Amino acid sequence: MKKQTIQNNILKEEYYSFTHESGLTILLYPMQGYSSSYALFGTKYGSIDTTFKTHSDETYVTVPEGIAHFLEHKLFESEDGDAFSLFAKTGASANAYTSFDKTCYLFSTTDNFAESLKALVGFVQSPYFTEETVKKEQGIIGQEIKMYEDDPNWRVFFNLLVAMYHNNPVRIDIAGTVDSISKIDKDLLYRCYHTFYNLSNMVISIAGNFDVDQAIEIIESNLKSIEKVEVSTKTPDEPKAVAKPEYIQALHVASPLFNVGYKELPVNESEELSIQLKYELILNAVVGKSTKLYKEMYDEGIINSTFGKEVFCGRGYLANIFAGESKQPQLVKEKINTAIQCLKKTGIDETTFERIRKSMYGRIIMNFNDVDEVANDMVSSYFSNNSIYDTINIISELKCDEVNSLLKSSFQEECLAISIINPIS
Repeated sequence: MKKQTIQNNILKEEYYSFTHESGLTILLYPMQGYSSSYALFGTKYGSIDTTFKTHSDETYVTVPEGIAHFLEHKLFESEDGDAFSLFAKTGASANAYTSFDKTCYLFSTTDNFAESLKALVGFVQSPYFTEETVKKEQGIIGQEIKMYEDDPNWRVFFNLLVAMYHNNPVRIDIAGTVDSISKIDKDLLYRCYHTFYNLSNMVISIAGNFDVDQAIEIIESNLKSIEKVEVSTKTPDEPKAVAKPEYIQALHVASPLFNVGYKELPVNESEELSIQLKYELILNAVVGKSTKLYKEMYDEGIINSTFGKEVFCGRGYLANIFAGESKQPQLVKEKINTAIQCLKKTGIDETTFERIRKSMYGRIIMNFNDVDEVANDMVSSYFSNNSIYDTINIISELKCDEVNSLLKSSFQEECLAISIINPIS
């Protein structure tokens, strides 16, 4: 197995990247003095990967929306029972999640690390689907979908994505719809599993208190031999402008909720981390808690402590989003847009830039004290073709004129949309 040591001179730390002959990448970050360990087994397969083909397929196939999330649910079942029962015996806390562009299975533990890792590596490689269990799961996930249809915070976010995107599958709920999951059967699940759960499309990431040699021995001895698969995915063409400028819905909420988003042009995976950090700096300059705009809106009662902002990015999508509660959501949108358009003319000054850059740098460094953050960040960095240390290097070398150049070319008003959830009257 090929081993690479990745070091950082600022942190004086290092971690190991192993490449198994199957194509699986194993990232191990031992952290001295910590009592817990956190492990993930992830695949580069999320809800947006609905159209794909392998190297042996002549044409692309399109599968029902929500199938990646459905597969995540089903993988916990085996012929012998539920995978959670394995972790109940070790005392580890196990879970899984499906995002837009990846699916991960994980556990955290302070004891019985070896037994828990063996269970994780084993059940993820042991799919077991029958028509009967698939039908049963359609009912369970159907109820979950209906529950989220009534969740105001979930709806205000996905309604914004529907407003911003015409064709990109990111506009579809990760769990799909009741209709789309009714089209899933065991053969489709096996097809998706054998395409995306190929070890060359996967990564194991472990951080915290564990022994590197023991982890490698457990992983190697429990990997199943399978043929490598080359996967190609396809995303529909997406216009630059938003699909519609606003999406308004009424649900049972005490105060209106809003999401305001600027749809930006997506970037390739190698640029994703750098662009994300630049946008984070811009958002902090516009409406961070120390800005005049934030204080003004807060003091006037236009926003409250629920207000937040994020750079929403992944394979084929990128947006800058502001969210919270407000009785005047349209006014929040206008004030943010006015501030951004003004800042595009003046640019961020060097003093403000350095203050925010140093604040972000400190937060990034602090994240390396968190076992869960380190393990999760290694997975995200790997799937975007970066090292976990690249964040430190990029923020250290960031220049004010680079950020201002991005600011001036972004935040187009034709790419602005708002989603509002009003109380039912």
